[in-house]
Amino acid sequence: MDQLAQLKAITVVSADTADLDAVEALKPQDATTNPTFIAAIASSPKYASLVEEAATYAKEKCEKKSDALELALDRLAVNLGKELAKRVPGFVSTEVDARQSFSIERTVQRAKRIIDMYEADGIPRDRVLIKVAGTWEGIQAAKQLKGENIQCNITLIFSLAQAIASAQVGAMLISPFVGRMMDWHKKTLGVDSFAPAEDPGVVSVARIYAYYKTHGYNTIVMGASFRNLDEIKELAGVDRLTVSPKLLEELQKSTQPLPRKLEPSIAAQSGDEFIDLSEEAAFRWMLNEDACATEKLAEGIRAFAADTIKVEKQLLDML
Repeated sequence: MDQLAQLKAITVVSADTADLDAVEALKPQDATTNPTFIAAIASSPKYASLVEEAATYAKEKCEKKSDALELALDRLAVNLGKELAKRVPGFVSTEVDARQSFSIERTVQRAKRIIDMYEADGIPRDRVLIKVAGTWEGIQAAKQLKGENIQCNITLIFSLAQAIASAQVGAMLISPFVGRMMDWHKKTLGVDSFAPAEDPGVVSVARIYAYYKTHGYNTIVMGASFRNLDEIKELAGVDRLTVSPKLLEELQKSTQPLPRKLEPSIAAQSGDEFIDLSEEAAFRWMLNEDACATEKLAEGIRAFAADTIKVEKQLLDML
């Protein structure tokens, strides 16, 4: 068995790409999108029909151009998600506009509209995960959405604080960004690399996984944003991993053994004490104490917002 097959035997693997051909070739269980991927397809002639349909749909539904632009953004994300749903048997994650990351109300509104569009086109809500940023407001929006049977993928996770708060509201899934945590620590510490088992992103995800297993949380841990194969191998056995086509292909090329590193029964014996982050002040303080998480969360939101603005500029000419 190649290493990808070995990994799939112990961890659910998602494709971290919006390239439909790559998804078909690699046959992942799930697929996830983000504003960066949306910006990439919006500028590609290959996906012009998805962009054109989004603009036409929005113009027909809205009188005001500003409303049409907002709707077109969500529609384009849904159009891509529908194509991915044809190619994977599991979840498709679709992200709410990152600029709503500090508004519970607006996040809920946009999420419900995205789900309504999926269902109108025959994709049931139990196949869709709404991606929201791991801010206090994003996490509380996920809590509200769960009450309406809309499940969320809490993204831009860089800390135990965000992971705990997400689990306490019953989020379906979290996406810790392994490589971005490593990037921050390399820059801050002035080092070129870490031993695989000491990679700060790997250590963070392993701790989150252990905390969840110790305290009986069912929230899925899906590692994301990998920089190298070692990070993936060190997290073999975690609930899910979303991996770029390049790294998936590298795993396919090797038949070396890929041992399981994370075991639920062992992780459940971590002894981590329970931390209650159901109150906003407690969450904000614990997050504030984590410099990496504080900085990378803000940076991630800004970057996703910038990608969304790129798409807006293209759509505006079509409305």
